[in-house]
Amino acid sequence: MSDLGDLCSAAVDASREGEQVEAYAEETRRTNVRAREGEVSALEFAESRGVGVRLIAGHRLGYSYVADPSESEVVEALERARENARFATEDEFNALPAAAPAEPLPELFRGSQAEVDTEKKVGLALDLEKAAVTADPRVRKVEEVTYGDAVSRMALASTLDAGGEYSRTDCWCVVSTLAEQDDETQTGFSFRIAREMGELEWQECAAEGADRAARLLGARKPPSGRFPIVLDPHAGSSFLGVLAGAVNADAVQKGRSLFAGLVGEEVASSAVSLVDDGRLLDGPAAAPFDDEGVPAGRTELISNGVLRGFLHNTYTALRGGEASTGNASRPGYRGPPSVSPSNFFLEEGDLSPEEILARADGGVLIQEVSGVHSGANPISGEFSVGATGLRIEGGALGEPLREMTVASTIPDMLRSMDQLGADLQFFSSIGCPTVLISEMTIAGT
Repeated sequence: MSDLGDLCSAAVDASREGEQVEAYAEETRRTNVRAREGEVSALEFAESRGVGVRLIAGHRLGYSYVADPSESEVVEALERARENARFATEDEFNALPAAAPAEPLPELFRGSQAEVDTEKKVGLALDLEKAAVTADPRVRKVEEVTYGDAVSRMALASTLDAGGEYSRTDCWCVVSTLAEQDDETQTGFSFRIAREMGELEWQECAAEGADRAARLLGARKPPSGRFPIVLDPHAGSSFLGVLAGAVNADAVQKGRSLFAGLVGEEVASSAVSLVDDGRLLDGPAAAPFDDEGVPAGRTELISNGVLRGFLHNTYTALRGGEASTGNASRPGYRGPPSVSPSNFFLEEGDLSPEEILARADGGVLIQEVSGVHSGANPISGEFSVGATGLRIEGGALGEPLREMTVASTIPDMLRSMDQLGADLQFFSSIGCPTVLISEMTIAGT
């Protein structure tokens, strides 16, 4: 079996004069274990290996990929990309990035995690379920309990000498619990990520999942009105997903962003700083360089309320007269890069969640929202979403609330963010701390 670096070199070496050629190779070994009722309900193994080849000639782009290839098959993929480019439309912004040195991140790979046996993974999944259904007497069932991990390696090479290689390990756990009382059922969700099993906070994940379900039992609709709102990290991350689209340069250039034309203007309160940091090791998407070889780094998108810029890959950067921010991302080796956040988060503040609750007396903690992506207008920022949560009484959590609708606009929400907690938590590539919003509209009874 050929080394990933050798596969990439095979494509680059077969390039012709006047062509820019890039080869992206990856291999991943993934495990998922699901547990229910004290038994393993699913045990899944998956392996993938392949190379994608991007070719640019005369400003025309062609792409092709091949799974589990030999070096000769990679050269054949290059030929297909060359043929595809002949029929593509010219675009002056099609180009590969120039070479730039990227500092390695050896902490991404943990050799001990790569050697964890299946029995230990199964044991953790079973322990995770047991912990979830014994944390609270009202939680006796789970909707889902999963332990998963992945060992990955990628390599990239181009005719412009961009790229390199790196390896990584990742593991995660998911808990979705069911709390029951009389004829009522409530669900609670929790999630944790780490580089290796020994760092995975699975006990906290189980306890949080049980608590988030049990504390909603007896929930009722609240009266309608305007209240102080606290978004917990779970709920806040859902709204950040909309912001990720709004600061994507591709969306901005196509007129699909509420932030188009606002660079340098105040778009949020001074408490808000929105960052993308591809080298942040606490974030799950950390990497030394992005998926076209540009070194990863920190990009301040909103600094103390002021919009500073957008996320770029090489194409959008050339089109906008900017520099790439190292945010090229691929759907694996099967497709060319687009623009996507890496570790995208609101910078945390210095207050504990308890201190934020104390400042929101009479308000509502939102712990889950539904329909944000379908219910939010990407241009105006208007949204109306379903939510569940709890009343805040005397600085503590009180009556549980359900079937309420939260409505506002993303700009108004950003300007109303008064305080951010010191409890940043990542959900996939998006991270959010607890957020205090001075006032929002809730529709209930």
